[in-house]
Amino acid sequence: MDLRKLKTLIDLVADSGIAELEITEGDGKVRIVKFSQSVQPVAQVAPAAPAADAAPASAQQQPAAPVQPQGHAVKAPMVGTFYRAPNPGASPFVEVGQSVKEGEPLCIIEAMKLLNEIEADKAGVIKEILVENGEPVEYGQPLFIIG
Repeated sequence: MDLRKLKTLIDLVADSGIAELEITEGDGKVRIVKFSQSVQPVAQVAPAAPAADAAPASAQQQPAAPVQPQGHAVKAPMVGTFYRAPNPGASPFVEVGQSVKEGEPLCIIEAMKLLNEIEADKAGVIKEILVENGEPVEYGQPLFIIG
């Protein structure tokens, strides 16, 4: 694959909502993954209700805001399936309360039949594990809280 085509593919991923792109051409294979250091919140807008159907403001209940865990969030660098252990019979990489060093494996995310080991990007203590074993995860989704 020539350099111009590769540059075009990189620009395509950078300028679009695509998080990951994999192209196979002949013997060559290129995989481009877009990483972001921050996840932008998405505003949700509820449809306006007609005035006759609107309840008085005192009767409307506001849902409680979700509690944000305190500490550093380790986020999923890709879309895939989250696994806490290297294989089904093994013990998990980490448990709540365990100290971890930067670069130490925390979990595996399986994406397109590839097992990707996710490492701690900060040293500390595992305060929370936010995903259950075998659950699908989205790009940028918090997986662990390190304090």
